[in-house]
Amino acid sequence: MHGLSVAILENRLGEHLIGLVEKRGAKPFWAPALAEEPDVDPPAIRAMVEAFARMPPHMAIFQTGVGTKALFAACDAIGVSPALLQALSAATVVVRGPKPTVELRKRAVRIDLSAAEPYTTAQILDAIAEHDLRGKNVLVQRYGETNAELDEALQRRGAHVIEVPTYRWALPHDTQRLVALMDALRRSEIDVVIFTSASQVKNLFAVAAQRADQLREDLQRTLVASIGPACTRALAASGVAAGLEASPPKLGPLLFQLAVHFSGGAAK
Repeated sequence: MHGLSVAILENRLGEHLIGLVEKRGAKPFWAPALAEEPDVDPPAIRAMVEAFARMPPHMAIFQTGVGTKALFAACDAIGVSPALLQALSAATVVVRGPKPTVELRKRAVRIDLSAAEPYTTAQILDAIAEHDLRGKNVLVQRYGETNAELDEALQRRGAHVIEVPTYRWALPHDTQRLVALMDALRRSEIDVVIFTSASQVKNLFAVAAQRADQLREDLQRTLVASIGPACTRALAASGVAAGLEASPPKLGPLLFQLAVHFSGGAAK
C-alpha cells in the first residue's frame, strides 16, 4: 500500500484507522462522514424503567458498546440502574457482538445469547430464532439510527418492540472535508475509499446532492473497500459496487485484504 492515497470516512476511530493506514505506507485522506450526537431523554428512560415493574421485558437486545454504556450512564444519573439491572436479570439478554458484551459484563449482567460473526442483524435473528416472541416485550438498544430490519422482523413475530435511543448519527458540522474528497475523487487523486458504516454512505451522498451521479461514477473508478455486509448493501443501494469486503467485518482484516489486493497476495 506504499504511496497509495486512502480516503477514510470513519469518525470515532478515525485517528486509529489513520495510524493503521500510515503503518502500511499509505497516505490517509480523512473526511469524517458521521457525527455522534447524544439522544438521551432521561424522563423517557425513567418512565420506561419504572414501567418494567408492571410490564417487564421478555428479551433485551444490545447492539453497540457505545449505546450500552450511554444507557447505563443515563440510568446512573437518574438513579434507576438497580431497577434496570433487576429487569435484565429476568430477561433473555442478547448481544450483537463483543463491544456490548464488554459493557454488560462491567455491570455483571448475564448474557444469554450472542450473535455470531459477522455480528449483523441476520446473526441476531438467527440467535433468537427459537424464542417465542408473540405478545412479548422486547427491549432494543438503538444505535445511531433505528435498525428497521430488526424491528420489523421482531414485529412480524408478534413482539412489542421497546426502542431505547442513546445517541444518533448526524452529518458532521463541517462537511468541507467531504466536498474536498469528492473533488479529489474527480481528479483521480484517491486510490481507495474505506467505508466502515452504512450511514457513511448515506451521508456522503446526502452531501453530494446534485453531483451524486458524478460521485457514483468516480467511486466506480476507485477501489471501494467495505467493512462488512451491511455497508456493502448500502453501497449497492446507492449504485456503487464494493470492490472489497472485510471478512470478518473488522478493521484489521479489512486492511490486511487491502494489502493483499495491492501486493498481489503477499501481504504480511
